[in-house]
Amino acid sequence: MKYTVNILLFLFTFFIVIYLYRDNIQSDIVQYFSIGMTLSVVFIGFIIFMENRHPTQTLAWLVVLGAFPVMGFIFYLLFGRNYRKERMFKEKYFLDKKVFLGSKEAYHSSVRHTDEDEDYNKLLGLAEKLGNTNISHSTETEVLTNGKETFDAIKEALRSAENHIHMEYYIVRDDELGTEIKDILIEKAKQGVKIRFLYDDVGSWRLPSSFIRDMRAWGIEVVAFGPVKIPLLNNKFNFRNHRKIVVVDGYVGFVGGLNIGDEYLGKDESIGFWRDTHLRLKGEGVRALQLIFIQDWYYMTNHSFLTDDYLMMKETPNEVHGGVQVLAGGPDNEWSVIKNIYFSMITSAKESVWIASPYFIPDEDIFSALKVAALSGIDVRLLVPSNPDSRIVFHASRSYYPELLEAGVKIYEYREGFMHSKLMIVDGKLASIGTSNMDMRSFHLNFEVNAFFYRTDSVKRLVQDYLQDLLVSNELHMETFQNRTFFMRLFESLSRLLSPFL
Repeated sequence: MKYTVNILLFLFTFFIVIYLYRDNIQSDIVQYFSIGMTLSVVFIGFIIFMENRHPTQTLAWLVVLGAFPVMGFIFYLLFGRNYRKERMFKEKYFLDKKVFLGSKEAYHSSVRHTDEDEDYNKLLGLAEKLGNTNISHSTETEVLTNGKETFDAIKEALRSAENHIHMEYYIVRDDELGTEIKDILIEKAKQGVKIRFLYDDVGSWRLPSSFIRDMRAWGIEVVAFGPVKIPLLNNKFNFRNHRKIVVVDGYVGFVGGLNIGDEYLGKDESIGFWRDTHLRLKGEGVRALQLIFIQDWYYMTNHSFLTDDYLMMKETPNEVHGGVQVLAGGPDNEWSVIKNIYFSMITSAKESVWIASPYFIPDEDIFSALKVAALSGIDVRLLVPSNPDSRIVFHASRSYYPELLEAGVKIYEYREGFMHSKLMIVDGKLASIGTSNMDMRSFHLNFEVNAFFYRTDSVKRLVQDYLQDLLVSNELHMETFQNRTFFMRLFESLSRLLSPFL
């Protein structure tokens, strides 16, 4: 807020001066406006310089401000003020860490490491340290492919709820699917089930107030995450809750890439078929999802319900193979948890790294790790959409392809609709499904949640699905990719210039 006030004071002073000398400057208005914009750009440029960002981000902002002063100024107010995220979310970070560590001690998660694959054990140890959660060996997982399978499972779980339902989503639509979910929740509320519903205020900006009123009328608690009244002057506008979480009775949970809306069922003709991946969890690992929801709820409402009623497992699944860990990432965490786990997964790979992401705008660490892995003989594959929902992001992503292809990375463009899966598979043994894209926004700005699992049957299912997706994808080759027109390359380069804040 401090720097926002400084900027506003500067602008206020500037316009006061203009007003006081208005009689003298009418004939030279263009000249004075140019001087004012120059001073504004210099002032904001100095602020960016003093924030000690990554050099590429600093240079990108300075170039944008220099080339497009007016638009650059507006873009900076909207998307560039990340300098205070540590302070804005510091209290949340330390409180969340305390709660997660306390849960580890209180509920004694079933931690078990083997002597196999020492590199993976180091990775899993890193995940425990950064995420403050144990790896569970008492959690069943099931991969859910696409919208119909996912929402059929979610609706079945909601209808079976007996005690409570917790839902947290980035996008919620008031359409056929949204109405059906709402009606199920209202029916369960009538039966006495406690329901809490958290939605992101920016992601769900089209959600009408009537949708919320309908749920509240039946006792459902509905809260907006990060409400934004005046986007241009709101420090938290750029930090969104991108999580998709469902927890039913503390035992069944869901996480993945699907929001609530008809387009995720492939019903939007402008988008077409929607290819996505979700995950159902049962058992001990759901506690981490529950804790993430509880802490997000507390952050917005200052009301906590950290009790055994919500955290104690009332039953344990049959013996399962492999380990599962649920990790939260966001601007409130000092270690960029999900990004660093991805990096460790890539560098720990012995045979293969397979990635699917609808938006591919990696930072330098991930970009270098992928190239080095491919150059080392690792089978690195990247699956992305061929039909984008964002042209700028799509072309920014393609600007990274030449270096990847040259290093030996195999890139495939999915052609059967829009590919929205967010996953990584390493050596066919270790995998991740969640809400995090392979981009800088997910790594550093958004609140995300991913499930990481090792040597489970779900990894095998992901491998099968990935290979199936490759059958309906086109592989890019350096020879043909280099034949792009000059204007296409120019647009890709311009789009990439915006990548640090896309």
